[in-house]
Amino acid sequence: MHDSGHRFPAQERLAAGAQYIAGRLTHGTSGHTHEVVDPATGDAVYTYELAGRGDVDAAVAAARAAFPGWAGATPGERSDALHRFAAVLAERAEEFARAESLQCGKPLKLTREFDVPGTIDNTAFFAGAARHLQGQSAGEYSGDHTSYVRREPIGVVGSIAPWNYPLQMAAWKILPAIAAGNTIVLKPAELTPLTSLLFAEAATAAGIPDGVVNVVTGTGREAGEHLVGHPDVAMTSFTGSTAVGKRVAEVATATVKRLHLELGGKAPFVVFDDADLDAAVNGAVAGALINTGQDCTAATRAYVQRPLYEEFVARTAALMDTVRLGDPFAPGTDLGPLVSHAQRDRVAGFVERARAYARVVTGGEAPQGELKSGAYYRPTLVADAAQDSEIVQSEIFGPVLVVLPFDSDDEGIALANDTPYGLAASAWSRDVYRANRATREIQAGCVWVNDHIPIISEMPHGGYKASGFGKDMSTYSFEEYTQIKHVMFDNTAVARKDWHRTIFGDR
Repeated sequence: MHDSGHRFPAQERLAAGAQYIAGRLTHGTSGHTHEVVDPATGDAVYTYELAGRGDVDAAVAAARAAFPGWAGATPGERSDALHRFAAVLAERAEEFARAESLQCGKPLKLTREFDVPGTIDNTAFFAGAARHLQGQSAGEYSGDHTSYVRREPIGVVGSIAPWNYPLQMAAWKILPAIAAGNTIVLKPAELTPLTSLLFAEAATAAGIPDGVVNVVTGTGREAGEHLVGHPDVAMTSFTGSTAVGKRVAEVATATVKRLHLELGGKAPFVVFDDADLDAAVNGAVAGALINTGQDCTAATRAYVQRPLYEEFVARTAALMDTVRLGDPFAPGTDLGPLVSHAQRDRVAGFVERARAYARVVTGGEAPQGELKSGAYYRPTLVADAAQDSEIVQSEIFGPVLVVLPFDSDDEGIALANDTPYGLAASAWSRDVYRANRATREIQAGCVWVNDHIPIISEMPHGGYKASGFGKDMSTYSFEEYTQIKHVMFDNTAVARKDWHRTIFGDR
């Protein structure tokens, strides 16, 4: 197993603190410390002072002071800064990949090939998108006036990001906000702040002005709630569980601010009886186990039409058994630990309770031996659970896939929709009409056909129902981070307008 102490190249720089305010690292002032723990070993790799309310106030003040200058920059100037930002990230890619693997337990091949390249691409995308923030073209819609629409930044954005994809979530929050001319204060999860701090540091290195990007690392109850409720924060964007999202909404509503919520998921994976079974089995294992299942779009509920059901269960279990758990920094590792021992125990609890009403086909345990000290859990397949059971309805956030059979297409789609969530889904079929029907009728913000998980910067990400509202990524995200202003010019130069007679005088 790797030595945690030698895997974090930026550790000396971050000794200055885990708060990034007005272009510099500083220590928190809450009076409480927190440890970042390598979940593969249980070793503490970074200890820092948590943010208090005063740190949030300082970060918001820095963002507010930077807003007029950054909002007043031309689209070309903001675009150039973001292009430089992407270049700095590319130069530091290995540092980001190692820090992300260390704090999250992700295999290095995942951070090198998915998290970091995806973040660089997202930055480059928004560098281009920053030049295309226009409203509707001018027109004389009333006949006597010319109207046009301005798209303007909102102000200071206060965002809260989760621990499962710390780097990518920092990017998804920060990039559309600043590309649109806003400034931002980001609160990352206190478990995994390292790459969010490195991301803010890279923004400064790219020449983005001090105060445009700020990071406060504290607890949700103290730093998070104060940020969401801050009167100088004009918008809140939150990614996390539905339960916490409801609390964020309550706090944000009290100050009548713009709100964007990307919440939980329980993605269905619907396999029709004409599907390519090899593709479906490979897709199910990859889609269920990516990031050790800690992905709100992960395949968690596989509905398989009855003629394929037994073979799908057997082949999926066999493929899961080939997945290699191990040191995230070892070349042969496929799956790392969960983010913490607490999360591992939470996942194990779901599976243990399911044994009373379902069949655990494979997995369902923590490995022993060399991996015993880490937060590892074996890839797990559960079959024969009832649709209304806990393991089918609740978000587990671990390497667990539950499989259920269905008979008719109507039943399969109805079962797919039968949860409170609606973030992502997939449909597996060789029949274009069948697949098209699934994309129309499954209630989710993203529906893949014959694949599950891929995301691209050009397309939006966001949910239906209890999975929240609003979009990350793509130009659709600008709808969250801009406000629309109608401007109307009189073209007549007439002092007394015809419509004035409705208030005084006659025609």
